[in-house]
Amino acid sequence: MKVVILAGGKGTRLGHFTKEVPKPMVPLLGKPLVQYQVELVKRYGFEEIIFVVNHLGHVLEDYFGDGSKFGIPISYFHESEPLGTVGGVKELEAQLPEDFLVLYGDVMMEMDFNRLLAFHASKKSEATLVVHPNDHPYDSDLVELDETARVVKVLPKPHAEGLQYHNMVNAAAYVFNPRIFNFIEKGKKADFGKDIFPAVFDKVAMYGYNTPEYLKDMGTPDRLEQVEGDIKSGKVARRSLSHKQRAIFLDRDGVLNHNRDLIHKPEDLELYDFSAAAVKTINKSDFISVLVTNQSVVARNLTTIDGLGEIHKKLETELGNDGAKLDDLYFCPHHPDKGYPEENPDYKIDCDCRKPKPGMLLQAAEAFNIDLSQSYMVGDMATDIQAGQAAGCKTIGVMTGFGLRKSKLIPDYFFANIKEAVDFVIHEPYKAQAKAVLHKVKEADKSRFVISVGGNSRSGKSTFSSYLKQCLEAESYSVLRINLDDWIRPKAERETKEEVFFNFNIEKLQADIKAVLNGETIKLNAYRPHTLQAPLEKEYRYQQEQVIIIEGVVALANEALRNLSDFSVFCKIEEALLKERIYHFYKWKGYETKAIDELWKERLASEYKLIAETEKFGDLVV
Repeated sequence: MKVVILAGGKGTRLGHFTKEVPKPMVPLLGKPLVQYQVELVKRYGFEEIIFVVNHLGHVLEDYFGDGSKFGIPISYFHESEPLGTVGGVKELEAQLPEDFLVLYGDVMMEMDFNRLLAFHASKKSEATLVVHPNDHPYDSDLVELDETARVVKVLPKPHAEGLQYHNMVNAAAYVFNPRIFNFIEKGKKADFGKDIFPAVFDKVAMYGYNTPEYLKDMGTPDRLEQVEGDIKSGKVARRSLSHKQRAIFLDRDGVLNHNRDLIHKPEDLELYDFSAAAVKTINKSDFISVLVTNQSVVARNLTTIDGLGEIHKKLETELGNDGAKLDDLYFCPHHPDKGYPEENPDYKIDCDCRKPKPGMLLQAAEAFNIDLSQSYMVGDMATDIQAGQAAGCKTIGVMTGFGLRKSKLIPDYFFANIKEAVDFVIHEPYKAQAKAVLHKVKEADKSRFVISVGGNSRSGKSTFSSYLKQCLEAESYSVLRINLDDWIRPKAERETKEEVFFNFNIEKLQADIKAVLNGETIKLNAYRPHTLQAPLEKEYRYQQEQVIIIEGVVALANEALRNLSDFSVFCKIEEALLKERIYHFYKWKGYETKAIDELWKERLASEYKLIAETEKFGDLVV
């Protein structure tokens, strides 16, 4: 297949960078921008490159010559006058009798072209547009796709004020069948996005290939600097779908937006004020952001697929206005319960996509080559956690929405909201400390290494322990984690006591831990932090795991427990942050602010100061 690279742009917004060279020849880390494209198409076996040049075209021709130095034949078409993105391609009609690829020479890209061409062939497409969500959709050319990925609407910029849209942007890379030439007028200046696509999307088989790969227009100096940084860091190369990707899967209602019962019209969707910042944090990372949401409002006949689309337009528009994007969005419109007179029977089925089944996650994994074992599912309901577990993801619960208040499942992590969750996943605040503990484990080289993790309530003990377990298992260590909260006395037995140590059945705890380490099986009712959570029987059994993590408020306060440990960690937290977390936690539990105020004063004396004194027993303070 031949490649046409449009390289005639002046790049006026790049100022001094393009005084002596055309925009595609602006240097990036020692070589021209367009050379990255030349090397990319060569790597994927394209047979020839034709450059369409105009402004300072001789600079490009002098550099690339006939392509022999780059391992691919290169020729040139010199426009006598600028013909936009279309006119030069039309002039090459006789040289392009078969399907061909068109690239814009001022776009930094890294793509798995094998996937693009397979998509183009599978759809029997006559015009395949590479599309993607971006962080500035409000000033980009947009398209709308149907459920088969066929283009059903083209929205060139500028957009009408107040327009709500799907964030799906024309990324300026196309695969065309020669039939496209029937709709292009020779010698006329025109633009594909503005003039051709809006006029022909319903006349040819035109499809959108959505990809989260690296595609960035180099139109401004700040983007130039950003791309150079992304090349240096390896981010550009890592985003190719030829490599396994990591994703953060997000539920919608109760995670990104307020959970109003059965949202079925756009005005009912209201984003949390922290949601856009959380999604933007994902966008800046190596993770893909994917929404996976059950939307039985369609099966219940409260809205249609198109109506649901309008709701998602509002979601994507509001995120886009804040510079955030979802790389893809999957929804399940089904519901298995039949027999209601008002239902839509077409969607009352037992499907493979409705959570707790992992269907939507598996679809995304196939589309984007996602390594599910290195990905996360974030949700507020048990079905979210079940879907994540079934797909093989790590799971994160949040206190917003339903907040897992009635869930029997225990996620790997539990945070106040999506912003806290995403910040933790992306920034890995415990990375250095976990590495230090891992070093101690390796250095000890014991058949059984016991780690105690203590500190005040809400100080991060559970989060650190989960992360440490994750890091140890990544290094092929087997890990048994023991949560000391499971030995907290029933509430009725501790209401009249003032000290934290009485809250735990210390005598039984010591005996049970000793029994577990001696190979016995201990069964008990797990601690359930919310009154709505059903009782859950838990079993502890030591099966020769190499590392045992004993985690809880009293892990370092009790001498017998300390004596079991090979290494101790104390989780420390500033009082202001501790107070903030306590208020989040007890709001989640249903307490009023006044009651939390009283609880905070009481706990300062009865627990926090006492546990703070056990910091001296920690080999490592986190």
